[in-house]
Amino acid sequence: MPATALETSPKTANALPQVTHTRNPGMPLDLDWALSVQANTSAIERRAATLPGRRSVKKEFQAAWLARAISCIDLTTLAGDDTPQRVRRLCAKARQPARAEVLAALGLPNLTTGAVCVYHDMIETAVEALEGSGIPVAAVSTGFPAGLSPFHLRVKEIEESVAAGAEEIDIVISRRHVLTGNWQALYDEMKEFRAACGDAHVKAILATGELGTLRNVAKASMITMMAGADFIKTSTGKESVNATLPVSLTMIRAIRAYHQATGIRIGYKPAGGISKAKDALTYLALIKEELGDRWLRPDLFRFGASSLLGDIERQLEHHLTGAYSASYRHPMG
Repeated sequence: MPATALETSPKTANALPQVTHTRNPGMPLDLDWALSVQANTSAIERRAATLPGRRSVKKEFQAAWLARAISCIDLTTLAGDDTPQRVRRLCAKARQPARAEVLAALGLPNLTTGAVCVYHDMIETAVEALEGSGIPVAAVSTGFPAGLSPFHLRVKEIEESVAAGAEEIDIVISRRHVLTGNWQALYDEMKEFRAACGDAHVKAILATGELGTLRNVAKASMITMMAGADFIKTSTGKESVNATLPVSLTMIRAIRAYHQATGIRIGYKPAGGISKAKDALTYLALIKEELGDRWLRPDLFRFGASSLLGDIERQLEHHLTGAYSASYRHPMG
């Protein structure tokens, strides 16, 4: 990638206006289209394997890309021992994702993460802690992570999370519908989840590590978009295999095909296992090359991550000082 590919500098990395786009209204289920989707696994894996080695940005351009990555992070805590205090600290980190002097030196005093993602019980705490920041609260829902609770309770959980103040809902699909080829059931489920979200944007988590094949990933991506998903997301972060470059390439190309056919832009969120700044750069390069610059904004791209921010902070400090700081200088909450 040319060093100027992002066409920005650290001082403008978070200055792009948040241009709104038409929300995905969904469409009638077109099984002929969805089931004709193919995925050439060997070709996808070859393409994905070339990305980390060929794509490199340096110096101020790398800093700009890393600042953009921060603006696209869904800063996440989804642990059984979450407390209101931990969520408040995480929200403070979302408001100021690096030390004030680092952000000032980069010319980015107002840089924030894209969202804070929590369980339902922590929504009100997060909304209160983020008041006035413009940072949305995302909530995982529908029996996350397995999605095996009774269907009416999954729908009710969405409605209660929206009522509590969540502006984004991360739902999990029923993997069995994909594995058994029950595409109508997958469409109907997603459509009802979308309706329950109302004005809140919905991210459909496909749990790609449990879908068996890239072809299944491609078909599930297409059908959830047809049913109204605003984003498609790789994983819950709880599976044994989470975000990978081949899966991402498969999903991104489904997004591209949907956009070409309908004119509607769908967002993409890789989640789970992305913890290094260099990995974030690779994913941003993939998005730029396959979808274009418009997708390099937080309304169309997010990282689902909890530890990624710490490594990006260290890289930004190295850019400014020439030395790496200790990780304990960058607490996450």
